[in-house]
Amino acid sequence: MDAVVVLVLSLSCLLLFSLWRQSSERRKLPPGPTPLPVIGNFFQIDAKNISQSLTNLSKVYGPVFTLYLGRKPTVVLHGYEAVKEALIDHGEEFSGRGSFPMAERTNKGLGIVFSNGRIWKEMRRFSLMTLRNFGMGKRSIEDRVQEEARCLVEELRKTNGSPCDPTFILGCAPCNVICSIVFQNRFDYKDQEFLTFMNILNENVEILSSPWMQEKHNPKTAFTSENLVFSAGDLFAAGTETTSTTLRFSLLLLLKHPEVTAKVQEEIDRVIGRHRSPCMQDRSHMPYTDAVLHEIQRYIDLLPTSLPHTVTCDIKFRNYLIPKGTTVIASLTSVLQDDKEFPNPEKFDPGHFLDENGKFKKSDYFFPFSTGKRICLGEGLARMELFLFLTTILQNFNLKSPVDPKDLDTTAVANGFVSVPPEFQICFIPV
Repeated sequence: MDAVVVLVLSLSCLLLFSLWRQSSERRKLPPGPTPLPVIGNFFQIDAKNISQSLTNLSKVYGPVFTLYLGRKPTVVLHGYEAVKEALIDHGEEFSGRGSFPMAERTNKGLGIVFSNGRIWKEMRRFSLMTLRNFGMGKRSIEDRVQEEARCLVEELRKTNGSPCDPTFILGCAPCNVICSIVFQNRFDYKDQEFLTFMNILNENVEILSSPWMQEKHNPKTAFTSENLVFSAGDLFAAGTETTSTTLRFSLLLLLKHPEVTAKVQEEIDRVIGRHRSPCMQDRSHMPYTDAVLHEIQRYIDLLPTSLPHTVTCDIKFRNYLIPKGTTVIASLTSVLQDDKEFPNPEKFDPGHFLDENGKFKKSDYFFPFSTGKRICLGEGLARMELFLFLTTILQNFNLKSPVDPKDLDTTAVANGFVSVPPEFQICFIPV
């Protein structure tokens, strides 16, 4: 009996201490819902629709609020002004990568996407320099994407206009672009080595081993073989999955909205014609197509909360004190679906990026690649691929849905931090 009493008293003391510590900590942080011991605000978050949960909470607590995901606080940034102020105006202080347990177990804090501090800065700088040396931002990269676009078209011709699921083919194309940059070689889509490589990539296992550096004996260097392996893996994973998912969503939306597809194809016929491949110079003469590509990325909201950030030092932000190491979540949904910038944001409308004269209209709220110090490393390549792949497809094929376009569901399937389209069938009818 005495042991039970001692146990109850001990647990009560621990609970009271936890509540006192949490309450003391919360006084300095932005406001938020009262957390429960141990589990925090778990029950206030709908795991199937995190973005909507954050929007609902922002209506109560404002654009900067605190959630407890377990026992640790997470500061949420909601809306353009809050996201811009943190990630751009205070970019250095908010440049840390927040905790991501699955990636930490796999990547061990190495690579580019999930690393921090000196390792992140050195590997990001090295990757940018290396990609530029391999042709990023130069005509040679555009040539590679154009070549892959032509190969993609030839692969789609093999479907003979029959209904097909485009997932695999659309995954191969952007992966092959990265292969051509890193390996200086692309692969046939049925090449067994390439298929094995795709499987390894999808399973998030080590992709490359590299003997490029002799610095492995220097304990302070970031350029270890293991770090280079994970950095290359980050390039492949980020450069393949996000682009292929966006391409799939694009085709689904173009099937759903045949009137939009017809206008894009009319612009392709007028500006490019049928006898040469699309090139990036064409984009400036194709405002409607440019607006459609931007609207696709805005509408699909690929990374609703981006990846978690963390503050690199104690910082006073909007009269709140955010301690070093605090996790920060930026709601990209709240920026891409701001109804003041994009009227009827839940509607797919290329007019969101067109002015009254039909010319392309830029928007400061266009954050599909995130923003600030942690903005996507491959943004330029992704934008090039989306334009060249889609215009080349629409130059060569009419798109047909086996079901009535009105019956197509374009609602994203909840899948962790990434929005993915539902499965669908499409027919590529040669023009």
